Formats: sequence, C-alpha cells, structure tokens
Amino acid sequence: TASLDVVMDSIETGNADRDGHLKSADFFKTDEFPAMTFRSTGVEALGGDDYRITGDLTILGTTRPLAIDLEFNGAAKDPFGNERVGFEGKAEILRSEWGLTWNAALETGGVLVSDKIKLNFDISAIRNA
Repeated sequence: TASLDVVMDSIETGNADRDGHLKSADFFKTDEFPAMTFRSTGVEALGGDDYRITGDLTILGTTRPLAIDLEFNGAAKDPFGNERVGFEGKAEILRSEWGLTWNAALETGGVLVSDKIKLNFDISAIRNA
C-alpha cells in the first residue's frame, strides 16, 4: 500500500500573497483542513515499466477516486542500506470535484484559474521491513 500526506500550510509558490490566498477559505482552508491525503487501493502493471496506482484522494474533506500512471525508474540500495525504488508519474483532476471552485473573470475573457489541474509525481520510496 502507498499513502501520501501533504501538509497544506507548506504551500510555497514564490509569492507570499498568492500563498496566503491558497491557504485561505477561497481555496484550501488550511485552518480547517490541514492535510491533503492519498491512500492507495490497488496497483496494476500496464506492461514494461508502466504501472497504474489507484486510490482515494481527499481534499477539503471530500474523498474521490484517483488513478496515477507511473513509470518505474529503477531500484537500488541507498548509502544507508535501505532498498529504494523510484517512479515518475502524472494524473489530472478537476479541482471543482473536490470543492475548489474559487475563480475570477478576466477582462479579456475566460477565468483566472483552470479547473483542470495537472499533478506530477517524482517518487523515491523505501521498502518497509
């Protein structure tokens, strides 16, 4: 099984005002929902070095299924004697499905924030004993 916990107060975009806005009630409500979590429910080999991990992503207290396509990048023993594996992967979500709906209209048409969010993963995992 795999799990991931993201401390939402750790958001850092390089712009303090934007960081504060993302942590506010308009977006992640970090005072009320301090973490975003993913809990795997299954893994499927797609052939070659490709895999799909499925699980439940929870944002703002809303849990929805998510599939992440991963590519295996290799395995090795690290300098501390741990067996380590690496994966890279991606997934896309519609943020509105998790209650993230804040937006602002642009003078030129359209909106400021896309509903489609691309998630990129660079994973280094250590085998548990």
